[in-house]
Amino acid sequence: MAMSRAVPNLAFRRLRGQHSPAEFAALVRRAAREIGEQVACDARYIGRVEAGEIRCPNYAYERVFLHMFPGLNLADLGFSAREAVRGRRQAAPAGASGPPALPTRNDEESDVLRRAFMTSGTATLAAVSWGLGGTAAAIPSPRGTHRIGEAEVLAVEDAVRRIRLLDDRHGADGLYKVAAQPLRTAYALLDRGTAARRSTEDRLLAGAGELSLSVGWLAHDSGRHEDARSHYAEALATARVSGNAALEAHAFCNTSFLARDTGRYREAVRAAQAGLRAAGPLDSPRLLALLSLREAAAWAGLGDRSSAEECLGRAHDHFGHGHADQDPEWMSFFGEPELEALESHCWAALGDWTRAARHSHRATVLQHPRFARNLALYRAQLAGNLARAGRRDEAEAEARRVADSLDGIASARIRGLLAETRLILTGV
Repeated sequence: MAMSRAVPNLAFRRLRGQHSPAEFAALVRRAAREIGEQVACDARYIGRVEAGEIRCPNYAYERVFLHMFPGLNLADLGFSAREAVRGRRQAAPAGASGPPALPTRNDEESDVLRRAFMTSGTATLAAVSWGLGGTAAAIPSPRGTHRIGEAEVLAVEDAVRRIRLLDDRHGADGLYKVAAQPLRTAYALLDRGTAARRSTEDRLLAGAGELSLSVGWLAHDSGRHEDARSHYAEALATARVSGNAALEAHAFCNTSFLARDTGRYREAVRAAQAGLRAAGPLDSPRLLALLSLREAAAWAGLGDRSSAEECLGRAHDHFGHGHADQDPEWMSFFGEPELEALESHCWAALGDWTRAARHSHRATVLQHPRFARNLALYRAQLAGNLARAGRRDEAEAEARRVADSLDGIASARIRGLLAETRLILTGV
């Protein structure tokens, strides 16, 4: 069954006025920072909105747009109602005001992941059946030669965004196996498909690589370290084949993080330094800051305080330059709370528990409550640092706060940190 053609959003185009799409995207990012949101808006996103491809923005963009244009609602901005796009919503209590309630976890995973691969009638991606409760998703692989077009590329790019959104809210444990299916399909398209234009193929390569990194992170965060290592290597190979420096820097960034987590500190140093070389021409100070933090954590793991402090100083210098139009979309998580949390890792690795606790506490204070998974992670790190610093009562209180907040969050990393804290507190 053919899907209806996208209707251009003329109302949104009028609101853009005389600004170019890139200029307007910069205004959106600035407005997001004013209200504590983080969106990776660029000219292409604005183009998709104006073309009618994005019928309703996600919740973060909705808050930003309504902040930019007070007194207007989504309809005034040219968007469709969310329930019309999703096809359902939870019923609001009688007399309730404000935005509709967020779907439950299972409803949201089913809805979001299903729609990520529902495209305009292509044989490859239209017949999608997402399972829940551990049942894998089934997406038919392309047979024979398949023509790659905009629909396939957008499906892969949207899957990356939606998987990251769900990870932010719920953690990785329940998502990893489900998210692996679209990854296999993306690479099957690359193996068996042909693109009309080189730009289309480059976008699919970039999307497949980012999807591999997203799935790799789900494996990493859920304790499947060998799977994560494989996915990160796959993304790095894709970056090298396509000559994509941004994807290469991202792959090295994740590889360094994983190597540090698994005690391979020399490898973590080398990967972070390789990422810095790849990121050099990209004109993104925030990316350089994050990679410098990865290198600092690796040196700290080796017990090299001088090198770690040098990298931390460099990270703060880069971070101080602020956001740039060239910041990668995947870095939307990297704000001041994450900066504090990553610095806390370094001091913890160097055995300076009081300093580590101070930075992890700053991370919890600065983190917006909407990012439930990250807030729980920062609090779990704080509890461990407090316990090791000998501040038992504070550590116990913080650990209880984490445990009480884990409803709907599935992260082996957080559970592991709590288990370590309990061992310290019980003197085992």
